Order: sequence, then C-alpha cells, then structure tokens
Amino acid sequence: MNLSRSAVAILAWISAVGGTAASAAPSCVAQSGAQRAVLLELYTSEGCDSCPPADRRLSQFKTQADYAGRVVPLAFHVDYWDRLGWVDRFGSAQYTQRQQAMAGLARSRLVYTPQFLRNGRDWRSAGSPLDGVGASASGVRIVLELGVPTNGQLALVGEVSAANAGAEAWLAVYENNLESQVRAGENSGKTLRHDYVVRRLIGPLAPDKEGRWSLRQQIALDAGWKRADLGVVVFVQDKASGEILQALQRHACAA
Repeated sequence: MNLSRSAVAILAWISAVGGTAASAAPSCVAQSGAQRAVLLELYTSEGCDSCPPADRRLSQFKTQADYAGRVVPLAFHVDYWDRLGWVDRFGSAQYTQRQQAMAGLARSRLVYTPQFLRNGRDWRSAGSPLDGVGASASGVRIVLELGVPTNGQLALVGEVSAANAGAEAWLAVYENNLESQVRAGENSGKTLRHDYVVRRLIGPLAPDKEGRWSLRQQIALDAGWKRADLGVVVFVQDKASGEILQALQRHACAA
C-alpha cells in the first residue's frame, strides 16, 4: 500500500512511542481517502422474520469489489426481539441504545428492524448505498495499523484527526461468516447466516488536547470468535447530528 508522507510519519511515531504488540507481529495498515466513505449500519435481529433478506444484502458487500473502501458495512443486532422466544446471541442492549440514540440525533422516530442507516440517516432504497452520495471531502483522516490476533488479544494503533470540533470517534470489532440454527420465534427452523456482525463497540473515544484521537487498543477476544473472520471499523460522527463524517475498515491480518 502506498502511504502518504503524513501517514508514514504517524506510524513511525506510533512505533517509536507505542511499544504495542501490533509492532511485534506482522501487521497491516489502512488509511482513509480524501473522500468520505459511506458507513452502512444495519439494525437487525434473528427474531425478526423480515430481517434475513437485509442480512443477505449486507453480506453481498464481501464479494463486490467496486464497493471496497467506499462502503463500510456493520450489522448491529438489537435485543428487543428477544422477548418473542428466541434470544439472538449477537444481540446487545448497547446496540439497541445506539439505534435509538441515532434516531434522536436525526430528529426521527423511526426505530425498526431491519433498518439501514446510511451515514447516520434512515435509508430505505433498493439501489446502491452510493447513489446520490457526492464525492465530498470528509475533513477527517484515519490511519490504522492492525496486528495479527494473538494470545486472545487484538492489538491496534493509529490516529484520527478531524476538522470538525464536534466530532467523536468510535471503534467497532466485527466478525464474518457466522451461522445460527434458529429454534424458536419468527425464524424458527431457519438457518441464518450473517456478516459484519458487531462483536464489540468502543466509544466515544476521548480526544487529546489538540483534538486528535490516538488509537491504542488491546482488545480482548472472546474464545468463540474466529480470528480469521474478524475486522475493525473506525468511524467518526458529528455528536450533535449523528452524521457520519468518515469510516475506515480493515479486515483481519494473516499470520
């Protein structure tokens, strides 16, 4: 990957002062482009019979090279369907709270499943998530170095800077190639497959005095997570409006 001089300087600084496990093992680097990527959030549940088609739609981005780096997918499994008899093992009250908070920031009452948010706004189009999205500059720069998962830990380092003083940075760990045999609820008897499932959401991260975010994380991995199917997304949003200003995805690095 060709890195700009500023990105190389950031990573050199991280290596000099960080001393993290990411520099002790083979690693991979990603950096955001000048243009804003689209963060496509899906709010879904295994207890919702209308959700599987949306799950499959999100999974298609794994094989569509034209969207690589331009569309950043994430699946947030909510927990409010659990009461109907099937507890979604990927569901979390934290993701339900995020869906509700994003609706509030957009001054909307729309909270439902399956729901897509495109850069923080409700999106119900059958077309491409890039349709109608201009090639606007983001004003945000993200550089991320991801280590190989080892000893139950995923090490990452990097830096985020944003021209928007009201920005906040978040970090999501996701997993692909997941499967569930559903035995109750609206999808009883079905085999459901998922990708980009958020396993851990961290944030908002605290910026430094200069308004930058230094990414230094040692993320504990649950024993059941498949290391080769993990990845990380860093995204920056306006905390007043919920609009997504930039997003960057980096899948797991090979050993």
